[in-house]
Amino acid sequence: MRSLPVPDPGTADHRTPGRFLWWMARRQRVTLLGGMFFGILWGGAQAVMPAILGLAIDRGVADKDTSQLVLWTGVMLGVGLVQAVSGIMRHRFAVTNWLTAAYRTVQLVTRQTVRLGGTLPRKVSTGEVVAIGTNDLSYIGGLMDISARFTGSVVSFFLVAVLLLRTSVTLGLVVLIGVPLLVLAIGPLLKPLQARSADQRHLMGALANTASDIVGGLRVLRGVGGEQVFLDRYRRESQAARSAGVRVARIQSVLDALQVLLPGVFVVLVVWLGARTAVSGRISAGELVAFYGYAAFLLLPLRTATEFGNKLIRAHVAARRVCLLLDLDPDVVDPAAPRPAPPAGSVLADARSGFRAEPGRMVAIVSDQPDDSAALADRLGLGAATVDDDVTLGGVPLTAMALGEVRRRIVVSDTSSMLFSGPLAAGLDVGGRGGVEAAMHTASAEDVLDGLPDGLDTVVAERGRTFSGGQRQRLVLARALTTDPEVLVLVEPTSAVDAHTEARIASRLRDHRAGRTTVVTTASPLLLDAVDEVALLVDGRVVATGTHAELLETDPVYRAVVTRDVSEVAS
Repeated sequence: MRSLPVPDPGTADHRTPGRFLWWMARRQRVTLLGGMFFGILWGGAQAVMPAILGLAIDRGVADKDTSQLVLWTGVMLGVGLVQAVSGIMRHRFAVTNWLTAAYRTVQLVTRQTVRLGGTLPRKVSTGEVVAIGTNDLSYIGGLMDISARFTGSVVSFFLVAVLLLRTSVTLGLVVLIGVPLLVLAIGPLLKPLQARSADQRHLMGALANTASDIVGGLRVLRGVGGEQVFLDRYRRESQAARSAGVRVARIQSVLDALQVLLPGVFVVLVVWLGARTAVSGRISAGELVAFYGYAAFLLLPLRTATEFGNKLIRAHVAARRVCLLLDLDPDVVDPAAPRPAPPAGSVLADARSGFRAEPGRMVAIVSDQPDDSAALADRLGLGAATVDDDVTLGGVPLTAMALGEVRRRIVVSDTSSMLFSGPLAAGLDVGGRGGVEAAMHTASAEDVLDGLPDGLDTVVAERGRTFSGGQRQRLVLARALTTDPEVLVLVEPTSAVDAHTEARIASRLRDHRAGRTTVVTTASPLLLDAVDEVALLVDGRVVATGTHAELLETDPVYRAVVTRDVSEVAS
């Protein structure tokens, strides 16, 4: 029994789709060769069966020789058993090859998504990743699956050709020349099939992305009455994908029809030539029966060859999409020669905006444009689309430090953070440090826990969709607190909770993070009144710093921003 997924999927050669598929084949060459071996054995057993039947008729029935009849009947039984056993083993290897390729593709894609981190959603749509994980891996696995049958069909085809040549040179040449010509006759359909399959693949990815957007924002859509707008959009895109699928199906139907028609015509030709040869007395009755068997058998390798071409095209299209994903590089990578990390308790500063967070202090960022403060928070954790040397920790640029060290010491939790499915305790304590109860208390999330049937052992649904927006936000805050980093950056951590809950969080957060640096982007007076210092951001630059009370009294821009927030809360 093969254990899947494999411990290490390897480093894929993703320069071209063909190289990627060849790399996949080499990585599982043992099971591929095993499948091919049993495919050859299975196809060969079927190929020689008509010859054995012809010998049994000629030497046993026609000559009335019982011993010869028993002998060749026994040989037929033995070959039949070989065919049955090899067929079972071929199928087992085929399934193994499919699963291995599919799991390896998933592992490669998953590893790449982890490597890309925050870069992934900026460069690849959600629907594209979903399509790779649902459709593309199936096509790649399908190519590895059919390889065993295709190899067996090729070998058995030549075996039948040799047997025919031994009996009739004319018939042998007809098979050797005619079968490749039939395969080539179907070839012109493969190129347009590839182009239309690629178009359909693109539209399916876009459709999956739209569906993901609708599911993720369904509550908001209902709140603003936008369901119909997105429903109409989904209908248009689904109809475009359906039309593309119909275009693919048209060529596919012609290809499927030719897979039956052309081999059928060819078999009729072989049977007609065989019958004429038998009538002329150049072959025996048993050889004529064998010819009929060969003619029926030739349908199998012909159809398998065209099926292989079809699956090769689909796998090539799928591999191209996988290669595009694997070819992406994260915006932030480890430097070639990382500089020594600064000591604990260092100043976090951003030269571009003029922001500074002294060690052990709780600092808030206020901006009249929330996107500016969110962008600064993203930059403080090396999560921005473009990175530079502006952000430093203890005077050392974050880009010069080992990426793992930056991620360990600085954690950014933004408003788009989601909960993962699985037990709640494991989802909150992602670092295994403990302290979940204290974090839940600080986030004022005890009521969420009390409402769960199994407490921390409750299994969370995908993205935490069973929780309300406020509950989800508090659980995300608790998860960020359990990481207990040297610097914690929180983006609007209380935007979805009521004023009473926000007041509790504000009063507890300072004590929970005592001695460590905490940066909060917010315009809420309840949180601003609890921090040590407030930095006012205007057009991406810090224009004023002080306490909430000082800025409220002295800075009109700050007062306008905060007052507007107060009025909205009051309303």
